[in-house]
Amino acid sequence: MSITTREITLADAATLASLSLQFGYSVSEEEMAQRIGQVLARKEHCGFVAVKADQIVGWIHGFHTFRLESEPFVEIGGLVVDQIFRRQGIGQQLVLQVREWAAEQSVAKLRVRCHTARTDTHVFYQRVGFTESKEQKVFDLAVAPQ
Repeated sequence: MSITTREITLADAATLASLSLQFGYSVSEEEMAQRIGQVLARKEHCGFVAVKADQIVGWIHGFHTFRLESEPFVEIGGLVVDQIFRRQGIGQQLVLQVREWAAEQSVAKLRVRCHTARTDTHVFYQRVGFTESKEQKVFDLAVAPQ
């Protein structure tokens, strides 16, 4: 059975929230719908789902970013494939979809950040053509909304 990809829609919120739990990200359907709405409203963001037999089996989010000190790139903000459907080329197909979107934006580099403990995920990204460029620590600072 073939896999197709399409852009995300607000109607996908419940399924994307459920799939996100498989990677330990607890997000409600309402929160996911709000975030999908933000992605859809911003031309520098993209989101796609993978569909098999009318069932969403994975999703990916990418966004165009730049730094003063380096060339612009598209970063994969999240990629989840249902654990039942992994190792079937779905993740690779979703990465390819974002890669094509990046090319349409005239961006020549795709980047992804991955938790150091997710060694299986590191292997996946290397298998689909990414090369490790550095390790880093991430620091957060809470900001009170105004």
